[in-house]
Amino acid sequence: MAKLIIDGIEVEPDPNKTVLEVANELGIEIPTLCHHKALSPSGTCRLCVVETIWKGRSTLKTACTYPAWEGEIRTNSPVVKRARKFILKLMLAAAPEAEDIRELAAKYDVFDTEYKSRESNWNKKCIMCGLCVRTCDEIMNISAIGFVGRGEHRRIATPMKEYSDICSTCGACQFVCPTNAIKVSDWTDRPIHPIPSEFDQGLVDRPAIYIPFPQAVPNTPVLDDTSCMHFKNDACGVCSAVCPTDAIDYKQVDKIEELDVGAIIVSTGFELYPLKKIPEYGGGEIPDVIDALTMERLLAPAGPTNGIVKRPSDGKIPKSIAFVHCVRSRDPEHGVPYCSRICCMYLIKQAMLYKHAVEDGRAYDFYIDLRTNGKGYEEFYQRAQEEEWVTFIRGKPARIIQNGDKVQIWSTDTLSGRQVKLDVDMVVLAPAMIPSESGLKLLKTLRLATDEYGWIKEQHLKLRPLESMTAGIFISGVAQYPKDITDTVAQASGAAAKVLDMFSQPELVRSPTIAHVDQEICAGCGYCEKACAYEAIAVDPVKHIAVVNEALCEGCGACAAACPSGAVQHSNFFKNQILTMVLEATRKYS
Repeated sequence: MAKLIIDGIEVEPDPNKTVLEVANELGIEIPTLCHHKALSPSGTCRLCVVETIWKGRSTLKTACTYPAWEGEIRTNSPVVKRARKFILKLMLAAAPEAEDIRELAAKYDVFDTEYKSRESNWNKKCIMCGLCVRTCDEIMNISAIGFVGRGEHRRIATPMKEYSDICSTCGACQFVCPTNAIKVSDWTDRPIHPIPSEFDQGLVDRPAIYIPFPQAVPNTPVLDDTSCMHFKNDACGVCSAVCPTDAIDYKQVDKIEELDVGAIIVSTGFELYPLKKIPEYGGGEIPDVIDALTMERLLAPAGPTNGIVKRPSDGKIPKSIAFVHCVRSRDPEHGVPYCSRICCMYLIKQAMLYKHAVEDGRAYDFYIDLRTNGKGYEEFYQRAQEEEWVTFIRGKPARIIQNGDKVQIWSTDTLSGRQVKLDVDMVVLAPAMIPSESGLKLLKTLRLATDEYGWIKEQHLKLRPLESMTAGIFISGVAQYPKDITDTVAQASGAAAKVLDMFSQPELVRSPTIAHVDQEICAGCGYCEKACAYEAIAVDPVKHIAVVNEALCEGCGACAAACPSGAVQHSNFFKNQILTMVLEATRKYS
């Protein structure tokens, strides 16, 4: 019976698979730079060379092209190591500036090469693996680039070595290049439009198919059909080719599902005040002036920089950072009058994390006054001062400008009365929290009442803080007003409990104060229908009389105020009842 042994592991021969595929399934790592799942194997780089032994005969084969026949495969034998060292020396000569090649060569104790680099080498990172050419031709179906020349003059270029008119600037060639030798700008002068990652605040780009964020629910990729090349040239399909479960379906379309529910909990979150609307702080103009959410991604171990704080302008590690509190918060003239509540604590936290990441770094906090109104918050603030040596300056900056490669802050230390001009490498702003734009659209759809700033209005701030003005719709989190995680979790639990309490009742109880239409007076003008925020009153098209849906009416009184004839009043709250109560209340003092 035929047997296949790979590094001492016996497996069933499968000629439909290559040795590289079988080895990967076994967890055996074989280096390769020219292999891509969506392309047929080519063995161009030859780094995946393995020793094959069949009937006592030993030969070297490329694992990405050699079928998984019977015999023995050795992926890391002495002869294989010697062959890979030789190949890596040639690659170092061809691509001396390729960091990936140097890192791979170091694993095989290859740090230099005796072979000379070709004088006509057009790109000192390119190893001529051909992945970019094959991807553009076979996958993207564009063929904007190809091999030109022969021998040492062989290179990758566009037709006629001029800027290509057929390049779609998709970036596929740049993406598959194993040594980062290719740039889309090498092929075309068309403007390149990368897709900035929304979750990473635009610090890095994302592909057209991606997972929105690590803890997304459901945690499955989404396909951006506005950027996907498959929908532009009907050719690509790489994601479908490499997906082992055939989960990619290009025919899926957005659909709207209508669900009947008994209650709704609104938790729409927030947005930060746009930096572009803060010109005195260089927002949107100075690249090293960022908001706190961007700083959060820079500090995240799983973020775009793996937790290494880098300046957006040049990628250098900042040795000094200024954190500015209350940017457009508590500022009725230029921003919003309310306090955003969480800014003080998260900026102190970010200053401490920055000091942990950059031990010799200096952190400055500019504040109006610090509001540490939570359990352990004041102690946290004291720790930042005493243990982390964060410098706190009481004074709101007046202006932030670019000063060479530094960012200069103009402020006043209100405790000492001295003027402050401080040069730092980076500035982190804590903009005001404002209702999200998408959240406001949802609130209009649900016809929920909001305050003047766009936060949901509750039934009663102290007695019914979880209930909106519409029965059956409850509030959770920052949809109501700015709050921290502790308050948000507590309110979310309370809103869920409110729903369970409502569902556990055998009957739903409503206030009897609802709109009532006097049919003898109603003229069917429709003013009440236009004024109702809950669509609870409408004019009957046959009788031409307003009719109230008692289940939807919230008794707000808008229809009664809009009615020109006084036909709409509130049950148990008629005008004559109100006047009688007023007369009775004032009779004792008359």
